[in-house]
Amino acid sequence: MTTTSQHTAARWTNWGRCASAEPADVVRPRSTAEVAEVVRSAAARGQRVKAVGAAHSFTSIAATDGVMLRMDRIAGIQRVDRGTGHVTVGAGMRLRDLNRALDQIGLALPNMGDVDPQTVSGATSTGTHGTGARLTGIAGAIAGLEIVTGDGTVLTVSPDDHELFGAARVGLGALGIITSLTFACVPSFLLRAREEPMRLPDVVAGLDALVEDNDHFEFYWFPHTDRALVKRNNRVPEGTERQPLSKARFLIDDEVLSNGLFEVVNRIGTHQPRWIPRLNALSGRALGAREYTDRAPAVFISPRRVRFREMEYAVPRAALPAVLSEIDRWVNRSGETVSFPIEVRFAAPDDIWLSTGYERANAYVAVHQYHQMDYRRYFEGVEAIFGEHEGRPHWGKLHTLEPDTLRARYPRFDDFRSVRDRLDPQRTFATAHLAGVLG
Repeated sequence: MTTTSQHTAARWTNWGRCASAEPADVVRPRSTAEVAEVVRSAAARGQRVKAVGAAHSFTSIAATDGVMLRMDRIAGIQRVDRGTGHVTVGAGMRLRDLNRALDQIGLALPNMGDVDPQTVSGATSTGTHGTGARLTGIAGAIAGLEIVTGDGTVLTVSPDDHELFGAARVGLGALGIITSLTFACVPSFLLRAREEPMRLPDVVAGLDALVEDNDHFEFYWFPHTDRALVKRNNRVPEGTERQPLSKARFLIDDEVLSNGLFEVVNRIGTHQPRWIPRLNALSGRALGAREYTDRAPAVFISPRRVRFREMEYAVPRAALPAVLSEIDRWVNRSGETVSFPIEVRFAAPDDIWLSTGYERANAYVAVHQYHQMDYRRYFEGVEAIFGEHEGRPHWGKLHTLEPDTLRARYPRFDDFRSVRDRLDPQRTFATAHLAGVLG
């Protein structure tokens, strides 16, 4: 291996503290050429290779006992095409750094999720998304990418290669090591944010209008109650004055209430589960209505300092009312106590083979449990409900689906496996997790 790559060996643990690994070696390459050399060398020894990003996936998708590649030295903006808005970045760049860099040159990603520590390659490879009925997940903005295949070959993937482009944008790390991504960006924009409490029955009754009449709509429902927090984010005309939250309001709402007090509530609930319904009722009342206008990343992103585990499924949008009703009945019947709100978002169809949005408009339902509480019974019960409604799991979040079930949910599942056979026939990028989902 090259002398510029750094080698270490250390135990790896994900952010949710629910997956870990002891790789034989950890390498921090500085270039695509070094990645290709690492892959060739490892393949010659019969050793596995796996790239890891920010460890923000809740599954063991990044875990390996072979060579772990930390991609943080392959980061930053590499090229900007002002004519097309295409921006090429290193695969290890964090979304938060990309957002800042794009803003400095007057550009932005079309959409974002609500956290930004992930690397661009990790976020897109697992199908990370935001909300917006006319917008796809982040991978839908990919205009091209560079990938190192199982024999160390470097491929440039463009939309002209329909098969590889369809497979590689959400590739689970199974096809190769992504070293750069090109995004189709848009001019930077401001969002007018309107957040307010609503009763869940009112949200469900007015759902179509709420989703269709807002650029970005989502809501958080507090289990054991009928309370929800609704968020409407809409783009404003060019020239609109920025009116961000005051520092004091941000500190009180986002840091004190949403993080500090919420941590205390979850710690109490861990030791006194029977108090959780009352605590949820209090939490549902704690955050009041607010409106502000700010740069898109500042509106999309919220600080998340309370550690949790998460499962998220995409279901057909029309199925959402039934899904929420069934979850409510299950929680009440099961005796489980759930301290975290359930997050609901929406996205447009896309043409990416293993995307949850493949040829389907979805509602996304995310369930969470505090990291010190056992999540398994809750997640198993809710996952069964998702399964009754053709649910597709987020690849970076906990689920138990196996290949035969996934094949029925993803029409291009076997086509993806065929591309994998072509790019990595010796399974240099194989892991136990990938064996569980791809076979």
